[in-house]
Amino acid sequence: MKENEPPLSNAPVRDVLQFQYQISCQMLDIHLAGLEDDEFLWRPASTGLHLVNESGEWRADWPESEGYEIGPASIAWLTWHILFWWSMVLDHSFGDAALTREKIPCPGSAKEAIDRIRQLRKEWEAAFARLPEPELHSRSRTKWPFGDKPFYELAAWLNLELMKNAAEIGYVRFLYAARQV
Repeated sequence: MKENEPPLSNAPVRDVLQFQYQISCQMLDIHLAGLEDDEFLWRPASTGLHLVNESGEWRADWPESEGYEIGPASIAWLTWHILFWWSMVLDHSFGDAALTREKIPCPGSAKEAIDRIRQLRKEWEAAFARLPEPELHSRSRTKWPFGDKPFYELAAWLNLELMKNAAEIGYVRFLYAARQV
């Protein structure tokens, strides 16, 4: 070790994951604060992932690719995407692993989406808190969206996905605020 270099950290994996998670949640909270339905349902371009109301039931678009040509997603779709991957991780890691994308409902309002995100957040925090440290290194709970990796890698992926979706929501909010009315 060189002079003036900080010592290597011996922080448990859980502490690092919790640090990342808290920052991601703070960013999401900032970008969801004050979100109203007009902004929630606004489409930033004529193409892009969105929710469609079919006979009173909301359905999420599903991309055939992740290319830029598909266009930007709406906040409604981005919040549903959070609900999708968080529900899938919880079900496949702590439940019966029977949940599919098609069974994850799409909220039709900002309040409904935010309430459901908060509910999943509590479920995740409780499930993660119950895991003993050795289980974070086990592969037994890592079933979706990938397998055969230690659970701490799945938790790190969840933190990244949460931060990415929070940033995307924030960017759409900037576009909405700067649009020409």
